[in-house]
Amino acid sequence: MVRKRVIVGIVFGMLVGLLGSGSGVFGAEGAPKPNVLFIAVDDLRPQLGCYGDRLVRTPNIDRLAERGVVFLRAYCQQALCSPSRISLLSGRHCWSTGIYEIGPPLRSRMPDVVTLPQLFKNHGYVTRSLGKVFHIGIDDPASWSVPSWVSSKPRYGPEGMAKVRQRRESYQAKGIQPPQKGPEAPFYAGPAFEAPDCADEDLADGDMTQQAMAALRQLAAKPEQPFFLAIGFLNPHVPWVAPKRYFDLYDPKAIGLPENRYPPKGAPSYAATSGADFYWYGNVPKDRNITPEFGRQCLHGYLAAISYVDACIGRVLEELDRLQLTDKTIVVLWGDHGYYMGEHGWWGGKHNNYEGATRSPLIIAAPGRKALGKKTDAIVEFVDIYPTLVELAGLPLPEGLEGTSLVSLLDDPDRPWNKTAISEYPKGGRLGTALRTNRYRYVEWRDKTGQLVDQELYDHQKDPEENENVAGKAEYAERIKQLERLLETARRSKKAPLEPASLQ
Repeated sequence: MVRKRVIVGIVFGMLVGLLGSGSGVFGAEGAPKPNVLFIAVDDLRPQLGCYGDRLVRTPNIDRLAERGVVFLRAYCQQALCSPSRISLLSGRHCWSTGIYEIGPPLRSRMPDVVTLPQLFKNHGYVTRSLGKVFHIGIDDPASWSVPSWVSSKPRYGPEGMAKVRQRRESYQAKGIQPPQKGPEAPFYAGPAFEAPDCADEDLADGDMTQQAMAALRQLAAKPEQPFFLAIGFLNPHVPWVAPKRYFDLYDPKAIGLPENRYPPKGAPSYAATSGADFYWYGNVPKDRNITPEFGRQCLHGYLAAISYVDACIGRVLEELDRLQLTDKTIVVLWGDHGYYMGEHGWWGGKHNNYEGATRSPLIIAAPGRKALGKKTDAIVEFVDIYPTLVELAGLPLPEGLEGTSLVSLLDDPDRPWNKTAISEYPKGGRLGTALRTNRYRYVEWRDKTGQLVDQELYDHQKDPEENENVAGKAEYAERIKQLERLLETARRSKKAPLEPASLQ
C-alpha cells in the first residue's frame, strides 16, 4: 500500500511539473482540477510569526506560509466584517456592491452576481461553507452546494455563559424580549476575555474544526469530484475566549502596549474613531478608561485567541495531509480586515480607513508555483483573490471583476508591481475613500452630494504608524493634487489604479 501511494505521488508530481509552465498548475485543458481550501479568520490582524511578530505563537500558520506566499501588504475594501467579505466573495469593491454596513445580503443589491464559490460550483465543484464565511445570518445560498453549517457550541466558557443566562433571565422575569445588539444585549454581559479550562471542541471554533475535518474525509471519498471548502473561524473576534492552555503560552509580563495610544494628530474628529462594541462587554470599564493593566489583559486574550485558531487550522491542515490532498489543494488564508489593540487609543475595533484597520493577513499556497516560503511587499487587495483562484483553477474569468490576478506574484514575489489599494468607510454622514500607494495613504471625505469636505494624508516613509495627518502642509500640496487625480481615475474605472513612477 505504501509503495502504491509513493508511485501515485511521483506520477502526480510529474504531472504538476509538466503543467507548471502554463498560466496555472492545473490550468491546462484536461488537467485535474485543484481543490480549494478557503480559510477566513475573523478580526485577525497581521500579528503572526510569518509576519515578523516575535511574541505570538502561530506555528501552524507559519508552516502554511513556508509552502506559499505571504502578502505583507494586503488590504480589505472595508474594515467591517460583512461588507469586507461580500466584497471579497463577489470580486467587487464596496462602491459596486453598495454595501457599507452589516445587514443587507449581497443579492439585495446585485441579484445576478456570480460569487467566487458559485463560479466554482457552476464548473463542477462541490462548494461548502462552515462557520462565518459571508456572515452568520447573512449568507448566500446560491454559492453553496449544500446549506451552510454553523456550530451550536458557545463562544464563552462557563463563567461567560452564566453571565449571559443571568441577563437573559432578568429580561424574561420582566416579560421583556431581550435586545440582540447593544450594551444591554445578553451576549455582551459576558467578559471580553476568558480562559476556561476546557477542551478545544467545547467551544465553537474547536467544534467547527471537527466538522471541517469530517467534511474533508467526506470530500476525499470522491476523488473525482473537486471541492471548494470554505471555513470561517470566529476568533480572534472579541470576546477573546480560548481554552486555558492557550493563555498559558504567554507570560503577561512580556506583553507590551503600543506607544501611540492617541488619535492621529490633525485628523478629522469623526474619522479618527473606531467601533464601540468592545465597550459593551461586561468586564470592560464603562468609562472607557483602559488602564495599562487591563490593556495587557486584553492583549493576552487576543494572543491566546490567535493561538487557539492557529491550533484549529493546524488540525485541518494535518487532516488534509493525512488524506493526501495537500498536493491537490490550493489553500488561501485571510483575515477579513485589520484590528486595533490599543494603537491610537482604539481597542477591539476597526471601523475606519486607517492602515491598522484595512491591512490584514493573506497567505496563498498553490501546488506547483515557484515561490515557496517567500514574502512580497506588493500592494494587493482582497478583490484580487477572486481572479487569482479563477486563474489557478483554469476556469473562465467572469465579467465585472474589479481585481487583478496575483498568480504572477506566486512565481516571482519581487517582480515589478505598481498596483494600489482602495478602502472605504462611512463616518459621520460622509463617505471616506482611502487610496494606499507604496508611500502614502490618502483619504477623501465627501458628503452625500459628493462634495469634498476633508482630506487626510499619511506619509509612511516618515510616519509608518499614521500618527499625523499632513494633508494641510504646503510641502505635500503637489502630492495631494496627484493623489486626487489618481483617486478620480479609480472612481471612473471602478478599479484600483496603477501608481505612476512620479509618486514613488
